Amino acid sequence: MTDTTTDKPMKTGPQVIAAAQKRAPAGPGVYRMFDTGGEILYVGKARSIKKRIASYTRLGGQTNRIMRMISETASMEFVSTETETEALLLEANMIKRLRPRYNVLLRDDKSFPYIVISRDHDAPQLAKHRGARSRKGDYFGPFASAGAVNRALNAMQRAFLLRTCTDSVYESRTRPCLLYQIKRCAAPCTGEISLEDYAGLVDEASRFLSGKSRGVRGELGKAMEEASEALDFERAAMLRDRLAAMSHIQAHQGINPGNVEEADVFAIHQEGGQFCIQVFFFRAGQNWGNRAYFPKADSALQEAEVLQSFLTQFYDDKPCPRLILVSHALPEGELLAEALSARAGRKVELSAPQRGEKRGLTEHAMTNAREALGRRMAESASQNKLLKGIAEAFDLAEPPQRIEVYDNSHIMGTNAVGVMIVAGPEGFEKGQYRKFNIKSESLTPGDDYGMMREVLTRRFTRLLKENAGKETGEHDAAWPDLLLIDGGKGQLAAVKAVMEELGIDDVTVVGVAKGPERDAGREHFFMAGRESFRLEPRDPVLYYLQRLRDEAHRFAIGTHRAKRKTAMARNPLDEIIGIGPTRKRALLMHFGSAKAVSRAGLADLEATPGISRQMARLVYDHFHEGGNA
Repeated sequence: MTDTTTDKPMKTGPQVIAAAQKRAPAGPGVYRMFDTGGEILYVGKARSIKKRIASYTRLGGQTNRIMRMISETASMEFVSTETETEALLLEANMIKRLRPRYNVLLRDDKSFPYIVISRDHDAPQLAKHRGARSRKGDYFGPFASAGAVNRALNAMQRAFLLRTCTDSVYESRTRPCLLYQIKRCAAPCTGEISLEDYAGLVDEASRFLSGKSRGVRGELGKAMEEASEALDFERAAMLRDRLAAMSHIQAHQGINPGNVEEADVFAIHQEGGQFCIQVFFFRAGQNWGNRAYFPKADSALQEAEVLQSFLTQFYDDKPCPRLILVSHALPEGELLAEALSARAGRKVELSAPQRGEKRGLTEHAMTNAREALGRRMAESASQNKLLKGIAEAFDLAEPPQRIEVYDNSHIMGTNAVGVMIVAGPEGFEKGQYRKFNIKSESLTPGDDYGMMREVLTRRFTRLLKENAGKETGEHDAAWPDLLLIDGGKGQLAAVKAVMEELGIDDVTVVGVAKGPERDAGREHFFMAGRESFRLEPRDPVLYYLQRLRDEAHRFAIGTHRAKRKTAMARNPLDEIIGIGPTRKRALLMHFGSAKAVSRAGLADLEATPGISRQMARLVYDHFHEGGNA
């Protein structure tokens, strides 16, 4: 692969593109367009870059979107590839990473959950997984939501009796846990089942999740009949319960195809200049949930074009199934199928069915896409009206596009956290929420003003770095128009001091103080250079501001509780280097608690079974600074 870069000219428009075309590669590859400020405008791929670039030099027949893009282009860069398939995959990767202004953009701020069967232990664990696949194991998914995974895991436990406990819990067990008693685990930890037989259960679960559910159910059905004929009714009942659990997985899915074992189903709907893409996941003949996407795309684009661009980005970091069903025939469907097959290392079929059961699946997805877009448009209209009301209430020049709300949470200064939530024209943007662990050691415990100063300083110092080099008044989408602070004059003064220190004067700050006796509806609002004021008790804008404040409070309380729970669950023995699960269990069995261990004398520690004199000294020194017995 080679990379050829043109010199950055001062001019913009067709002349720049014509000059770049002379140096463009004749073969397949990816091209990028930049404006005068070096911001990327567009990423595209072509079988012949030179021919594709030439099409931009002819202004006749271009859409308004393409005309604007051409007029803003000041420089171009090219990357040559061996094949057009490779160019398609590279294009998708660049679009997701660079997020060009004129491309169709997949807004995907949340990763999908998966089920993993670990392969780094003699007794593999069945668990939910989200994020990088750093652990050795077999991954199955994606699932549309954590709820769908949890329901599947619950049924998988009953069907295959695989353990879900962590490795440390597994190693520390001396007798079967409750899950064994209620027939949701085979208890390999205590030898209730041999590792060889447990491996058979793991193999069955893996085959079931891989789409071979009919074969697994057939084998279990046959084994149940054999056990019944042999009068082994206890085993037959156990197999019956496992079969019932497998049926339960497929019986509560809403819509289940009879002849589709593994497929992703996509449907797109356009209305009012907006797009909605609905995706359903089917694995092992089961519906693993659905999710709606609202890609950012020019309204002049055709639905099939948007769907194709969406798919290339969607599968950039996800495994694809053997079958992908789409509601519209794609312009380059064969090329996309070839690219996905190359990435997966096996054949991937891409189809726009016209009849039968598969057509029914795409129509069902289309219905969901249409309804989801309708709900979004209704919510958007209401949201825009509320934002206009906020602009009027706080004397803003225009409705805010990004509102950030800050709050703190602690108990007598302990486990202190600050949080930020974000809202805008599309409602709460939970992917933009942030948590701040209060780090300053000089703060007096419970100093709310000091905590707010630390949070705002860290937040806006980072924002200023990210916006360095931009002209005054120009900021990226993460720059807020309005800050809402939970508090009155004191909190407002603390925030304004931070803003003045950082030289920020284009962000409106409003303090929201709770009313007398914390009554909702009697809040006072504080702004610099203005007397405190209230809004009409039944004003919808007031209700919306209360929702923002309550959401920030909910997020702060939840974050604080999670931090406190982690701190409470931390065992002091975990901090001692050299004390593993076995020795820790021996100490706890002997003394009863970690607190008792910390108070024990050296002689008592040495008397603990399995603890040597050297190890006893290590434990004693950890809890006693002087180290003298």
